[in-house]
Amino acid sequence: MRDNYDISKLSPRENPYGEKLKRQITINLRTTTIDYFKDLAEETGIPYQNLIDLYLDDCVKKGIKPDINWGNPA
Repeated sequence: MRDNYDISKLSPRENPYGEKLKRQITINLRTTTIDYFKDLAEETGIPYQNLIDLYLDDCVKKGIKPDINWGNPA
């Protein structure tokens, strides 16, 4: 069947859903943070991983940055 196709003549195009794809990563979170989102997951019926993703996505859209000003070192 491969004799019927000439792949070199194909013109590839970008995946229109490429921006919506997710990438698996490893991240270290505090137990209290995970527990918070797990409790929220029970209330909402949405898996806690999805809730974390939704929250972080909302931060990106709103341009929310963490407050990392812990004071001036002496």
